[in-house]
Amino acid sequence: MFRGQAEQDKFVLTVLDNRRNGTFVEIGSCHPININNSFLLESSYGWNGIMIEIDNAYLPLYRAHRPNSVHVIQDATTINYSQLFQTSNMPNSIDYLQIDLLVENRSTLATLEKLNNEVFDAYTFATVTFEHDIYRGNYFDTRAKSREIFAARGYVRVFSDISNESNSFEDWYVHPTLVNMDYVTKLMEANGSNPINWNRIKYPQK
Repeated sequence: MFRGQAEQDKFVLTVLDNRRNGTFVEIGSCHPININNSFLLESSYGWNGIMIEIDNAYLPLYRAHRPNSVHVIQDATTINYSQLFQTSNMPNSIDYLQIDLLVENRSTLATLEKLNNEVFDAYTFATVTFEHDIYRGNYFDTRAKSREIFAARGYVRVFSDISNESNSFEDWYVHPTLVNMDYVTKLMEANGSNPINWNRIKYPQK
């Protein structure tokens, strides 16, 4: 059922009580269906949002399979996010943010810094999955600096260093003003210390 690379869609839907007609910003969309973190949200739950991808080869597939969302084919580090969010009529409370770019060329950290400078004052995300790819190496101190940015903005890191076997690659966050923190606390307690393999996450009953 879930199509996210590491079932990020399951995390988002569970925390948000299977919300329908939600909104997302997916930075680094890649293929519109295969291991795509927002495909299930759009196709089965009526979500829409912004898909950002540098490779224009995906654009025909986006138009065919993701008709309800805005498709931006551009380097994520060069986008005016404030303008994009306004022209796309994004609400101030957005349900899901994904950042999944190349840590080696600093695009991951640079994009987060742009979001922090351009839209984080006005827009808040209920859930966030941020790919720091620490297993590749500590490029530009991306993991530590990203955690500082999210913490300063009030985000709670639910899972640190989500892993695939032995490779830790991602942090998952929520914003406490937009989610049920009683459930998030149960989720954190049920899974104990991090890092954690994504396919071993336990989701407690609500």
